[in-house]
Amino acid sequence: MSEAMLQGLGWAALGCGSTWLMTTAGSAMVFLFRKDNESTHRIFLGFAAGVMIAASVWSLLIPAIEQAEEAGTIGWIPAAGGFLLGVAFLMALDTFLPHLHMEEDEPEGLVSSWKRTTLLVSAVTLHNIPEGMSVGLLFAMASQATGAAATSYLGMAFALAIGIGLQNFPEGAAISLPLMREGMSGRRAFVLGSLSGVVEPIFGVAVVLVSAQITPFMPWLLSFAAGAMIYVVVEELIPEAHLGTHSNVGTLGVIAGFVVMMVLDVALG
Repeated sequence: MSEAMLQGLGWAALGCGSTWLMTTAGSAMVFLFRKDNESTHRIFLGFAAGVMIAASVWSLLIPAIEQAEEAGTIGWIPAAGGFLLGVAFLMALDTFLPHLHMEEDEPEGLVSSWKRTTLLVSAVTLHNIPEGMSVGLLFAMASQATGAAATSYLGMAFALAIGIGLQNFPEGAAISLPLMREGMSGRRAFVLGSLSGVVEPIFGVAVVLVSAQITPFMPWLLSFAAGAMIYVVVEELIPEAHLGTHSNVGTLGVIAGFVVMMVLDVALG
């Protein structure tokens, strides 16, 4: 294993591990609060949506276009193609993986004998996958680049990890509190809330491990992660934040998340 690979693995483990830690910290709110406030829940979901929208543009699509153009390719082709593939991938998971969205009674995906609480955790775990991939891809690019490009990618990777970590804290609470509301003990709700974020370091590190083989397709993969994240925003976060019911707090949450992620990316990247 090359030195660059080891370095990338270390960065990915640190960055994605910190995002999982923030999910765990948010899940611990189950020991402090007995129920989740509706307005707070909307703000949290809106903030997560804003972070993911900004991250998809600044951290993923723009670097994908720039890298494709540096390789002599038309920038919008991998950006659009990878984006649509990411949407298709998440749509397929959404169609086949058994899961249940918060405040819904009917589960989605294939019919299964999973408990309601397992289906709830499955829904959140589903959209943590592209987040881990996104952070891992940027750290992989940073480990492969040299000079100013390496510094830029590293800054973007840490900015994305910070942004996702910030939205993972309220997300952890938004998982564990409803689980306790479903009748689960506080300790078990905390454990399951924490485990919902473990896919982030798993997929982040996995991407770095195969980075040498996927380097030529990196623009496509960055766009793929962006498409998957935007699908989550449109399919899950915005509807669950009830933004269609003139929710000012949810809308302001989206704006706050977008601005925070944009500032982080521009300042660090």
